[in-house]
This record gives sequence, C-alpha cells and structure tokens, in this order.
Amino acid sequence: MLYYTHKVQQKKGVAIMKLFFLGTGAADWPLQKQADYTEFRRLSSALVDDVLLIDPGPQVPESLETHGKDVNKIRYIINTHEHGDHFNQDTVAYLAQRGAAFITFLPGETKQVGPYAVTALQGNHGTCRNTLHYIIEDEAGRRLFYGLDGAWLLYDEVAAIKKNGVDYALLDATIGDVPGDYRIFEHNNLNMVLEMQKTLAPYVRRFGISHLARTLHTDHETLVQTMAPYQIDVACDGLEITI
Repeated sequence: MLYYTHKVQQKKGVAIMKLFFLGTGAADWPLQKQADYTEFRRLSSALVDDVLLIDPGPQVPESLETHGKDVNKIRYIINTHEHGDHFNQDTVAYLAQRGAAFITFLPGETKQVGPYAVTALQGNHGTCRNTLHYIIEDEAGRRLFYGLDGAWLLYDEVAAIKKNGVDYALLDATIGDVPGDYRIFEHNNLNMVLEMQKTLAPYVRRFGISHLARTLHTDHETLVQTMAPYQIDVACDGLEITI
C-alpha cells in the first residue's frame, strides 16, 4: 500500500515467504464438489513456506496431494480454533505420523516455531471463544497476519499490527456484500474489510481475503473484479502469495 510506513528490514540471502492456500471456503462448502457446481472451494487452510500448516482441516491430505505439495515437508501445525472446518483430529494424526508437531498457544503468547516467531492473538469469533489469529514473522523480518475466522479485529490485534507493521494481512470475508446480516458479529462482510483496510493502511503493505461462503458470494472472477480497485487479493484454492 502507498501509505505503509513500517519498512521491513530484510536479511540478505534469505528466501521469500510464501503463503499457499490449500482451501479458501467457509463451512457451508461440502467436502466434495457437487455435480452442479461450476467452482469449488475446500475448507480454509494454508501453508507457509510448505513447512508451517495453519488449520488442519478435513480436506488437507487430499488438497496437499492434488496441489503437488510434499506432506513430509510439513514440520509444524497451528490452529485458529476447533470448529470442524478448521480442525480435524485425523488430519493432525496423519501429519504427526510424518513428523509434524502440533503447537498450541494462549492469547498473547509468542513462541519460536522453527524459523518463525509466532504470536497468537484473540480473535473476534463468538461461537468459539478461544479463536486465535496469528502474526507469523520469519527470520528476515517479513510478517504475515492471519485473521480467519472472525469479525472486526479486536484492540490487541490492531495494536500488534501497528507496533511493527505487517507485510500481508489476510482477513475473513465470509459474508460477501450482504448488508445488515446477524453474521457480522461472527464474520466480516466486504464493507467491513474495506473499513479495516482504510484504518490499517499505514501499517499493512498488502491485504487479502479468504474464508468465503458458498451461499453468500458471487463467482470468483466477479469477486476479483470487485476487489481489484482496492488492491485486495481474493484467495482461491491453489493460489500462492509471495510476501
């Protein structure tokens, strides 16, 4: 963003951070594509640099295979919350058998997870009171904010983003452009995303949205066109973002 004021001090010789989307859908997407669907999203999950998995949902093993990702490279697992579209014990066991460690957090806690400093922040998602969002910082100082699920960011989240800046902020956009919906107390609609972007623009280099409900959004290309004037990325399964 033009108004980003916190420049990241990058170390020479360190590879870029990559965020790969294994799934980008909300809980109303089924586990398998239906015959009448023109598009399909798996439940939301992502990989950082192929080694750190965010949210071990039920479709992760299939998505890894479909997208040609080496499951044996995954060393660490973190979880936003225990709703069934974000956490699946069989997936955790599958990854643990291949050497991945499941790392737990309390709100406000920072842990060193391999090469990453990971800070957990309380998310605004009322049906699961222990929902966490994360700031993930690599050895070069690049910082990712991962904010799925949730509605308006809470004060401590905003303070953490403002403190050192963020290179990429991924925000929940479950509700699409539906106005005046009760679900805004659980998730964001697009107007909420745009208001947060305006507020956080001095501290965030780039924004993206994910966790998109099947029943509340138009097709992917229309949504991309809608968000393009605001320079907000629209995640889709298989997309890789360079941070």
